[in-house]
Amino acid sequence: MKNNKISRSIISLVYLFRILRKINSLKHIGKYIKDFWRFRSLGGQVDLLNPILNDYEDTSGVASGHYFHQDLLVARLICEASPENHIDIGSRIDGFVAHVASFREINVLDIRPLNSDVHMNIKFVQGDATCLPSKMNSKYDSVSCLHSLEHFGLGRYSDTVDPAGHKKGFDSLCSLLSSEGLLYVSFPVSGDARVEFNAHRVLDPLQPIDWAKANGLELIRFDMVDDTGGLHLGVEVEAAIAQKYGCGIYTFKLSS
Repeated sequence: MKNNKISRSIISLVYLFRILRKINSLKHIGKYIKDFWRFRSLGGQVDLLNPILNDYEDTSGVASGHYFHQDLLVARLICEASPENHIDIGSRIDGFVAHVASFREINVLDIRPLNSDVHMNIKFVQGDATCLPSKMNSKYDSVSCLHSLEHFGLGRYSDTVDPAGHKKGFDSLCSLLSSEGLLYVSFPVSGDARVEFNAHRVLDPLQPIDWAKANGLELIRFDMVDDTGGLHLGVEVEAAIAQKYGCGIYTFKLSS
């Protein structure tokens, strides 16, 4: 009963926020009416009134945060490394994958479905990265998994619930690498490691270093997005401990 009350309270707060946002946007109604009559006076034809009042104060877009920085940074690193082949596991299709597909072919594995002919440079296979499909027997010069690993095993994307899903996923990524291959991986990091079921995990930034060593990989680069959304290039991993919800961007290399 208590949990039901909490759920109803959260839903009520969400609706209240939406209502308040709409009420706040009404301050622009005067400008909307003025612009409408100006448009009509200039000979413009209006077929339907559909006021969008929130956009008057919007910026041109969001140029900060985890996804903005990690997607651009890792796409650039892959462009510079120019691997013979590359595979991505679960990263954002309309972000990082699209960036890479704009200049080269990229293989993609995801537990969620995707139209197989979405783009000529995107070669898609549906599957679970914690238990790689038998057809995934190739080795790759580079592998990426951005803001995805922290979800493995929490059931959020209809995957199998498994407390060790993220570790199994990391080991699978490593198994895909060819000799001296590069692994680009990112996830939320903080000195306050935690599981926020079933949204995501927030990992201790030092933990993946041990995972990598166990798989014969060494860290060659660490970048970080801090709590304010700013990017820090080439910093020490320990810098992420102070973040409440930062983004650690790791580049590992498989030893020959």
